[in-house]
Amino acid sequence: MTCPVCSADTPLQSFAVEGGPAGASVDICAVCAEQIEGTPEANHWRGLASAMWSEEPAVQVLAARMLKKLAGEGWAQDLLDQLYLDDDTQAWADNVAAESQHKDSNGVTLNAGDTVVLIKDLPVKGGGFTAKRGTAVRGISLVQENVEHIEGRVEGQRIVILTQYVKKK
Repeated sequence: MTCPVCSADTPLQSFAVEGGPAGASVDICAVCAEQIEGTPEANHWRGLASAMWSEEPAVQVLAARMLKKLAGEGWAQDLLDQLYLDDDTQAWADNVAAESQHKDSNGVTLNAGDTVVLIKDLPVKGGGFTAKRGTAVRGISLVQENVEHIEGRVEGQRIVILTQYVKKK
């Protein structure tokens, strides 16, 4: 089978396209799936020029999202400028891009490895202690399933912290 995103002729795997209809997915190659979730290599995505015109909305959404990630490349920005999506598909494409970012209490985007400071005393359930306001949490991890949660070490224990109670340092 041919990957609808990059046109590679390799085995395909199902990839969930978040933010849209329940169970929305598209069958793509392993390289595309890996790069969507990691760091994209610009040359691999040249096939977006045709994928963005697919009749399948999930493919259009993936193409739009990848073009936004690659907007620093001249060719990708040109394609993004040409891209037309109906209102529902555009809302779907924009949905995860806006919601999938972890943000601190001030709306600043958090990234894995950042240092944050607690802005409130937080009782740690099951930990038997309170994480005090002003505590720096270094090297945070992002909880992928929930943009309101991050993980970090406080007093030697790995805990889940709500993003609304931290600010980026």
